[in-house]
Amino acid sequence: MTITLLTIGKTDSSALQNLIENYTARLKHYVRFEMVVIPDIKKTKNISENQQKEKEGEVLLKQLQPADFFVLFDEKGKQFTSVGFADLLQKHMNSGLKNLVFAIGGPYGFSAAVQKRANAKISLSKMTFSHQMVRLFVVEQLYRGFTILRNEPYHHE
Repeated sequence: MTITLLTIGKTDSSALQNLIENYTARLKHYVRFEMVVIPDIKKTKNISENQQKEKEGEVLLKQLQPADFFVLFDEKGKQFTSVGFADLLQKHMNSGLKNLVFAIGGPYGFSAAVQKRANAKISLSKMTFSHQMVRLFVVEQLYRGFTILRNEPYHHE
């Protein structure tokens, strides 16, 4: 299985980027993983938030194949414990799924078209986090999930 993380815009903080790269390198020991950074939409001063979401959504959807299982990180999604998230990863691997694609939206979230295409939604918390910080949380939780599945000593209950 390949896991892809689609994100909108580059990470501005070098400290965050270093941590993301660290967990990405660790994660690659367990699964084929890639992060695809979709460039920020240019000239957003004269368009509405909804128009920006639509434009980001068009680019995001072009990254998908019909057979991809597409999961949004969205505050209205289902919440998991780390062990529950690991179980979800195992379920997808056991199903023979080839591509598991996660997406983190831009600052205004996802367009209606992206929401419609999604197979599932996951919430990291009832709180709202910056879309840049969520990247770190996601790659860390993916790494944690695989260490849980391998009974490695990273996660403590």
